[in-house]
Amino acid sequence: MDLQDIHNLSLRIGDQLSDIFQRIPGSSILLRYIKSSYQNDPVRSVIEAFLVLFAARYLLAPTYSTQKKSFIKLTDEEVDELVEDWTPEPLVAPQTAFEEAENDKRPVLVGPTGPRSKLSNGKTVINLASYNYFNLVANETLKEKAIQTLRTYGVGPCGPPGFYGTQDVHMRTEADIASHLGVTACILYAQAFSTISSVIPAFSKRGDIIVADKSVNYSIRKGLQISRSTVRWYQHNDLEDMERVLAKVTKEQANKPLVRKFIVTEGLFEDVGDMVDLPKIIELKLRYKFRLILDETWSFGVLGRTGRGITEHQNVDATEVDMIVGSLAGPICTGGGFCAGSDEIVDHQRLSASAYTYSAALPAMLATTASETLVMLQTSPDILTQTRENTKSLWVQLDPRSDWVYCTSSVENPMMLLVFKPEVVANKKLSVQDQEQLLQDVVDETLANGVLISRLKSMPRAVNKKEAGWESQIQPALKVCATSGLTRKEIERAGITIRHAITKVVSKRKPT
Repeated sequence: MDLQDIHNLSLRIGDQLSDIFQRIPGSSILLRYIKSSYQNDPVRSVIEAFLVLFAARYLLAPTYSTQKKSFIKLTDEEVDELVEDWTPEPLVAPQTAFEEAENDKRPVLVGPTGPRSKLSNGKTVINLASYNYFNLVANETLKEKAIQTLRTYGVGPCGPPGFYGTQDVHMRTEADIASHLGVTACILYAQAFSTISSVIPAFSKRGDIIVADKSVNYSIRKGLQISRSTVRWYQHNDLEDMERVLAKVTKEQANKPLVRKFIVTEGLFEDVGDMVDLPKIIELKLRYKFRLILDETWSFGVLGRTGRGITEHQNVDATEVDMIVGSLAGPICTGGGFCAGSDEIVDHQRLSASAYTYSAALPAMLATTASETLVMLQTSPDILTQTRENTKSLWVQLDPRSDWVYCTSSVENPMMLLVFKPEVVANKKLSVQDQEQLLQDVVDETLANGVLISRLKSMPRAVNKKEAGWESQIQPALKVCATSGLTRKEIERAGITIRHAITKVVSKRKPT
């Protein structure tokens, strides 16, 4: 067969294939599409042809398993032997002798918490161990409001906020908190502890940078850990060191891709009691272009003329703080937490904050009680006055008059943290465990004399010992909380009782 015959054969085969193709329904439409497409955009035709060939090859390719079978096949007897030899690690460490003794002596309250509480042994004591600063637990208006809400809405919403859990009272409470703080929006959480630990990872992810105070509380540290962000620490309340860290981070990121950068701190520090310098931090965050997450768990409802927190106390516009996180379970005496800020900040959390998305909504009774408490703070700010006077009276009895301890809390903080003076620790050679034991003995001695106080107890900070900054040690301290439910004389007598108990216990301790 010569070339002419091959050419004629190929023409006949082409004509036959063309005839068969034209008999297919819709073939003429496809042919016109290809011709017009090639004339208008030849590159597009080439790409489409490539995709058709790729799809054909993918569909005709042989199947294969993605599971590697490089493991060793074990018999049933070998599996059973391995299971029997395996010993799971305990979920929690065993209790120490000190913890067991403390649990055995822990007082149990019978009835409601108040300035005077009845214990299970029948004894009535002055209660300076609760956050009932303004004696709101005994407020009849709040009780009646809670009962009415309970009868109307029931005990709980039985659903997360995004799935039939949001009720009209939640929306009103969010609006009330936002209005009280002077920001545009607010979001409610069902648990105070999980609020800040969900807010942080909702915005900061792996690769982002967080600059945090070394003395932030445990819930903040859990949020930092969950976020998997790069954490840079600065010395507690040392704004010069903070500026050094901010400048260093800014310099390191100068020629790198943009990342989110945050400052995380507290208004009143839970583990130290002192106060942050918010105006200076606002200045630094604007200068170095960071966002600020401010935890006001212990300052909201306490500081400021109407209890708006540290922004009101230090004359800072709340809108200059990117995120204000607070608790409704402490001084407000209800439950849950909140995050306030701009509309964009709040809307993002409704889908991205785990504690909001996956937790049942706050009971309506607690939401309405929180709103009613805010109304009381706005219309009758004098309810804060008695607590502040009692705090000063308690401070006078404990801080300047004791030879053994001093108060690390700010004078405006009704939660007083009393730690051993450095010279006492040095002279008596007290380790951290020794200090905790002595403070627990002080708590027991004070209780025996009719005053209930507590120790500063916090979870371990070393959530990741491989990274510097996580392993800082909390200083052992007594925790004494003032309340407006007691008269000035009762507060002074309680302060004297605590001071004498400290002297009695510590003076017996001999240097080791």
